[in-house]
Amino acid sequence: MIARTIIEPFRIKSVEPIRWTTRVQREELLKAAHHNLFLLSADDVLIDLLTDSGTGAMSTHQWAAIMEGDESYAGSRSFDRFKNSVQDIFGYKHVIPTHQGRAAERILFGVMCKKGDVVPNNTHFDTTRANVEFTGAEAVDLLIPEGKQPSSQHPFKGNMDVAALEALIARVGRDRIPLVMLTVTNNSGGGQPVSIENARQVSAVCRRHGIPLYFDACRFAENAWFIKLREPGNSSKTPKQIAQEMFALGDGCTMSAKKDGMANIGGFLCTNDDRLAQQEMNLLILTEGYPTYGGLAGRDLEAIAVGLNEALEPDYLRYRIASTAYLGKAIAAEGVPIVQPPGGHAIYIDARAFLPHIPPDQFSGVALACELYLEGGVRSVEIGTLMFAAAAQMDLVRLAIPRRVYTQSHIDYLVEVILEVFKNRERIRGMRLAYEAPFLRHFTAHLEPV
Repeated sequence: MIARTIIEPFRIKSVEPIRWTTRVQREELLKAAHHNLFLLSADDVLIDLLTDSGTGAMSTHQWAAIMEGDESYAGSRSFDRFKNSVQDIFGYKHVIPTHQGRAAERILFGVMCKKGDVVPNNTHFDTTRANVEFTGAEAVDLLIPEGKQPSSQHPFKGNMDVAALEALIARVGRDRIPLVMLTVTNNSGGGQPVSIENARQVSAVCRRHGIPLYFDACRFAENAWFIKLREPGNSSKTPKQIAQEMFALGDGCTMSAKKDGMANIGGFLCTNDDRLAQQEMNLLILTEGYPTYGGLAGRDLEAIAVGLNEALEPDYLRYRIASTAYLGKAIAAEGVPIVQPPGGHAIYIDARAFLPHIPPDQFSGVALACELYLEGGVRSVEIGTLMFAAAAQMDLVRLAIPRRVYTQSHIDYLVEVILEVFKNRERIRGMRLAYEAPFLRHFTAHLEPV
């Protein structure tokens, strides 16, 4: 039998209550939070889609592994299990644990970049761009043209523009490019995957010019599943085999284990370069911790060691991608403009097309995100002009779905909320900034309706 109903491939063993609020209450709460959903209390949110980072539910196997945590300061057996799990999938020589992905980015760019350097990526996400720019280097996005068109149905809209990469190297010179990054899946561009063929082409360019290639591997398992589904020649491979093949094309990676590590905290930095690894571990000791714990408890290392493999399970990935697509298709069928095709970890609403009467300098994505909260207590996040300022190529609202947390009835409720907002979209007003920080302003900005 081929089931038409999407069911979760797990049983619920523990539950957490969520609180209903009225629209009047939410109006006051949003005003007190300066119209910035980051500043809301989580207790005042019904469905929290702000991020899929660290918000997932851990499995019984992960909780069992946590009890095995070895909290030794140096040389713990939990680190050995963590390292073995990472190397089995990613294949890199050196594995450096960090408390989360942005710490891995800070160490990587702090060691490899200097003022005047240029770092290409398909699309840098917020912390990646900020950590590159903090060193004085320039973060350059080289997404393929289809990736900048929300309605395009290209199967791999996360791909890097290889010709643009070659042109950038020719223009600025190889010596100004310390590394090339490839983000899988491409979060800022709608959770869109990168094909194996594109990774091969990018790797070939890097090899020819002697430039290291690093992956931002946060959602590597979802990317592998898209390759299995969409790229010829990969349907018979397991997600793990596809991931191993992709990472073999690179020289290292950064990873937030709060995504496809299925853990609530943690990350790592990998490299094959002995000299860089020593420099990175020196900086790790200074700011994170000893190299066999890197700012994490032994129990966290255990949870990640298990979670990395659970993220690659076909039954889980089949459900994960199907459930996300269900949300996207349900709202798109009623005319809601989204980034097509639906991504892996989130649905991205095209705020510019949803609210064409609001100009980009009035933050249409923020206005839409606020209205979703007012209508149904749903927290999402703007990925656009507020987050990236002049670098924004689109104004999107991301509905990031935590792993193994919400059921299909929650997804059906989301559909109802979004469609109600869409029906009354002409009433929504733009926003203006009242306060902004110099870096990553979207986390703490204060806004007000125009």
